[in-house]
Amino acid sequence: MSDTAKAGKSSVTRRAPALWIIIVFKLGKSLLLMLLAFGFFSLIGRDIGEVFDSVLRFVRIEPEQRFFARLGNQLVKITPSNLSWLASGSMLYALLLAIEGYGLIRRYWWAVWLAIGETAFFIPLEVFKLLEELSALMLVVLALNIAIVAYLIRNRERLFRHHHARQ
Repeated sequence: MSDTAKAGKSSVTRRAPALWIIIVFKLGKSLLLMLLAFGFFSLIGRDIGEVFDSVLRFVRIEPEQRFFARLGNQLVKITPSNLSWLASGSMLYALLLAIEGYGLIRRYWWAVWLAIGETAFFIPLEVFKLLEELSALMLVVLALNIAIVAYLIRNRERLFRHHHARQ
């Protein structure tokens, strides 16, 4: 790689703080989803109500409080099959996000399209959820996803230009 190409690559890398924020966000979600998936897998075959009760008591919350009692009653409906599906889905999505994050770090041309598609996929779902019930959290998530998609579309040539020449 020539000195000019190296200088161009490092200046593009340095000038993309928003891209690095997106990468950290994607990899962070991936890590959290993997931990969640492992948690779901560990619950298969166990009494979820009992585990829930133990966790509440561990953090010194009374399980008899109305909110937690209702939640505990709903946990009875969760089957091992449901947990298996949740765990598998969480793991697959975590792997997708990890691959996406890695591709964005390496500035692969396909990673920007994967990130745009994956992020844009959720926008209609978030709009629908907002129409059902206005929520500040959903509004922030929707705005963040729209900003990520807009940023990646607007800057894809600048951010990923150096890989197009080699491929």
